[in-house]
Amino acid sequence: MKRITLALSMVLFTIFGASAQIEKPVTWSYFAKKVSKTEAILYIKATIEDKWHIYSQNVKDGGPVKTTFTFSPSKDFTLVGKTVEPKAITKYESTFKMNVSYFESSVIFQQKIKLNKATTAVKGKVEFMVCNDRQCLPPEEVEFSVPVK
Repeated sequence: MKRITLALSMVLFTIFGASAQIEKPVTWSYFAKKVSKTEAILYIKATIEDKWHIYSQNVKDGGPVKTTFTFSPSKDFTLVGKTVEPKAITKYESTFKMNVSYFESSVIFQQKIKLNKATTAVKGKVEFMVCNDRQCLPPEEVEFSVPVK
């Protein structure tokens, strides 16, 4: 009986220890604002923990995975232009042997849409990679749905 209890305890500690080590230094939030009856702007915000950063949409090939937005097609809206980002920090990173552009702390991306319907939900996904001065986590994809009312 003691062996079963000991074995079970070790399994539980291993499971809890492994789950405690999963790092999620970026959280995403979304909202939309109508600017007219037929247009809205989507705001896609990344909140980034201290000492971590995510990369710009404009990173050149051969570098880290750039932040990429993919919007699901819908008859309810049309994308107007490309997703816009603020001015990024640009520095040389020896890991990639090139200048890269990235964001720290938080960043808000904006996407203008033309509405074909008064209310809708804009769905899509964002792919990004997060790094600090010691490591990069594997690229991640996060799905989103932004209600537009």
